[in-house]
Amino acid sequence: MLSHPEHLRVSGDMETPGRIAATPDALDVTVENVEKALHQLYYDPNIENKNLAQKWLMQAQVSPQAWQFCWVLLSPDKVPEIQYFGASALHTKISRYWSDIPSDQYESLKTQLFSQIACFSSGSKMVLTRLCVALASLALNTMPESWPGAVAEMVRVFQEEGCGVDGRARCLALLELLTVLPEEFQTSRLPQYRKGLVRGALGQEWGSVCPLLQQLLRRTDSPGAVKARVLRCLSSWVLLDVPLSESEALVHDCFAALPDPELFDTAVEAIVNAISQPDSQRYVNTLLKLVPQVLALQEQLREAVQNGDMETCHGICRIAVTLGENHSRTLLEQVDHWQSFLALVNMIMFCTGIPGHYPVNETTSSLTLTFWYTLQDEIMSFESDKQAVYLQVYRPVYFQLVDVLLHKAQFPSDQEYASWSSDEKEQFRIYRVDISDTLMYVYEMLGAELLSNLYDKLGRLLTNAEQPTSWQHTEALLYGFQSIAETIDVNYSDVIPGLIGLIPRININNVQLADTVMFTIGALAEWLADHPVMLSSVLPLVLQALGNPDLSVSSVSTLKKICRECKYDLPPYATNIVAVSQEVLIKQIHKTSQCMWLMQALGFLLSALPVEDILRNLHSLITPYIQQLEKLADETPNPSNKLAIIHILGLLSNLFTTLDISKQDDETAEGSAPPVKTAPPPPGPNPVVVVLQQVFALIQTVLSKWLNDSQVVEAVCAIFEKSVKTLLHDFAPMVSQLSEMLGQMYSTIPQASALDLTRQMVHIFASETDHFPPIKALFELVTSVTLSIFQQGPRDHPDIVDSFMQLQAQALKRKPDLFLSESLDVKAVFHCGVLSLKFPESPTVKSTCLFFTELLSRCSDVPPLARVVQEEGKLLVQALLEGIGGGASRSLMDQFAEVLFSMNKHCCSLLVVWLKEALQLQDFPSTRVTDIQKANFSQQILRERVNKRRVKDMVKEFTLLCRGLHGTEYAAEY
Repeated sequence: MLSHPEHLRVSGDMETPGRIAATPDALDVTVENVEKALHQLYYDPNIENKNLAQKWLMQAQVSPQAWQFCWVLLSPDKVPEIQYFGASALHTKISRYWSDIPSDQYESLKTQLFSQIACFSSGSKMVLTRLCVALASLALNTMPESWPGAVAEMVRVFQEEGCGVDGRARCLALLELLTVLPEEFQTSRLPQYRKGLVRGALGQEWGSVCPLLQQLLRRTDSPGAVKARVLRCLSSWVLLDVPLSESEALVHDCFAALPDPELFDTAVEAIVNAISQPDSQRYVNTLLKLVPQVLALQEQLREAVQNGDMETCHGICRIAVTLGENHSRTLLEQVDHWQSFLALVNMIMFCTGIPGHYPVNETTSSLTLTFWYTLQDEIMSFESDKQAVYLQVYRPVYFQLVDVLLHKAQFPSDQEYASWSSDEKEQFRIYRVDISDTLMYVYEMLGAELLSNLYDKLGRLLTNAEQPTSWQHTEALLYGFQSIAETIDVNYSDVIPGLIGLIPRININNVQLADTVMFTIGALAEWLADHPVMLSSVLPLVLQALGNPDLSVSSVSTLKKICRECKYDLPPYATNIVAVSQEVLIKQIHKTSQCMWLMQALGFLLSALPVEDILRNLHSLITPYIQQLEKLADETPNPSNKLAIIHILGLLSNLFTTLDISKQDDETAEGSAPPVKTAPPPPGPNPVVVVLQQVFALIQTVLSKWLNDSQVVEAVCAIFEKSVKTLLHDFAPMVSQLSEMLGQMYSTIPQASALDLTRQMVHIFASETDHFPPIKALFELVTSVTLSIFQQGPRDHPDIVDSFMQLQAQALKRKPDLFLSESLDVKAVFHCGVLSLKFPESPTVKSTCLFFTELLSRCSDVPPLARVVQEEGKLLVQALLEGIGGGASRSLMDQFAEVLFSMNKHCCSLLVVWLKEALQLQDFPSTRVTDIQKANFSQQILRERVNKRRVKDMVKEFTLLCRGLHGTEYAAEY
């Protein structure tokens, strides 16, 4: 029996009867103790004891003693749970610790495993499987050198009489072994060079497996269990890329097995695996023979549909789709067999349109959608002459597909839909999105004719008074329009005016239909901008829908699209739009996110009005919220009024995000508004600034009470940040006030959102002479406050550190003169940067690298920066090397490389010295790199001052060496 030279002292003492200690060190790994641990794992009601037992057993399994106890645990007198652990321990040792096994023991280990498998062939199935996996692992580690012809020997051993085991049990055990062998190969940890070697050896062994499987499958007296195992075995082997020509006969046998309900699922799996192998497309004649066999399944498919047998429908559809999807091009190119491939396409069409509603009555149709993408791609990839021939055949097929998909997209009856679970409704929603994507793709082939086709159908449906129409049919046709118009430019289409004219004729008596009407109008917003005369047809519908909470998402998003695309044509409707919007906002019909969208819509709308009209509308729109905010500001802070405050501040932020009167000229220049609307910028302050100045004192009052709440502070900052981004230099009148308020806020309780707003202010106003003093004062103040946070310990504030580094980088980029100030401690800021490089949060480190890259590029222009780099640069180099050596995530290496590249470019002579000094330290930056490797890295970095990409590659290479990953599979993924 295989044993390990190391022995642990066997002890019968237990700390507590029936209990185990936490680690093998604390308790000897003996058979008795393993059994007690297993008993504890399976039967102890205490979850902590179970966890302890599991941890201990996992350690025991990989211990040297496992070689001794695993065989004992397999004794016939043990219960299956204990035997299973013994078999698992064997597999673990063979698969993960193969190098521990002396080569002279391979043969005895193989013999013992054969013997155990024979014994368990009539015993526990789960133990048998683990033993087969163990022998499979041994075979993979020894073939082909130490165990040539491994599979042939397995077949021979199990075909021999003896061991007192009946033939059926031996046969099933052999099939189990042959099944797990390729599966174990797929998951094995073999080195890459051996993987190729073993795969080749297994390929040669197929000659021993194939005749056996054929013989067992064709024998009339083979039991069903044996045939099912044969099919599983075939499934497993074809995944090793067995040539389709060599498995052809067996695949035909699989088709013969499909009528047997017991074998159906495994036969489907085997066929699908065989014909979806990448290599199978080379075997054209075999594929052509398979087409009639698939077509012959149509009768079985129709019977399954009639009987409501979803599993059989699903399986046959999988076979047809797999053949079509994987081999479309090959089969299309066989022009002499075009009719049989067209028949296969029509069979898949039948599967797409299978009766019943997905996912309640059927789950098959969704399998077919990617086939239609694939077939279209193949047809459109042919040269134009060839393509024209195929289009003649397949364009009618794709028009039929559109009809089928729109039929499948129809909602069920209201009563039936009401009975569906929320999960079924969500699956149906996703299914409709998939259909929508397919229609959009199909448009690429069918073009404008598809829209005309849909329009004609919708027109007939809505104008035929004799034929009553279901809302479901109307909704599906509109959904088809919406799917295409959402992503395809339909401005040239001559059917859209007719469609817009039809929409008011729709009897909207259902939420789903109303939703689709809204989304269709929204999808046509760009078209409406070019045809503003049609706005009067659809706008009343949208405004009416705004009052219905069930149509919240569709109505608000549609209004927002119209206001964005058509704002210069909306002034005549503005009063009405604002009034309806105000009403629904006051009634609180919509959820928070829809309220925010509605405010954005109003921002777009107001942008196109004269300034006096903007101010008038703003006054009526905002006054109720300002009054509410005044009331809330007087109240004692509590969770409910906090939500109300954040909601109001959010409404203002979203309004100011899109309210931009300056864009008129830009958009006119781009030709998206008529020339008559061209006007010089209106005189006087921007309306947004007027409002902000009016509410500024109130916002300060709110802040004074909520300064320690980061969400409220964030909401306040968002108002100004979005306003600054939108207004840019028009925000100028507010700079001084806001700078003062930001300084007070940040001095009292520092928050990242205040730093982000400061960064925006620096970005836009730091270069302007008039605004430099307040910006400079604010920048110095927040820098000073943040430096004090670093002195107290910044680890609890990674968000502040991240935002601070981004602010410093922005200041260096926009106005390096800020660093000339004597009030600014440049050295302290530099030290903060070095410290920030060692943070575990990747975004913070990225921002810090950006800061250093900017700082180094400004050295020659700003003396204080040059001084600090000269004095403290070595610290930065050490921090960078520490990160590259393994202290930082590998995903950050590009950023570290950029800093090194910048140093080499702007202070090369200093970097030479610093790299030499740092890399002379023993075991730095890693114990895994030699002095020669460190010297090479240093030379490579110093030599490259032009190509940043090469420096990144050098750093990646060096970090892999430092981490001991060079040449591993991890490195290949890097």
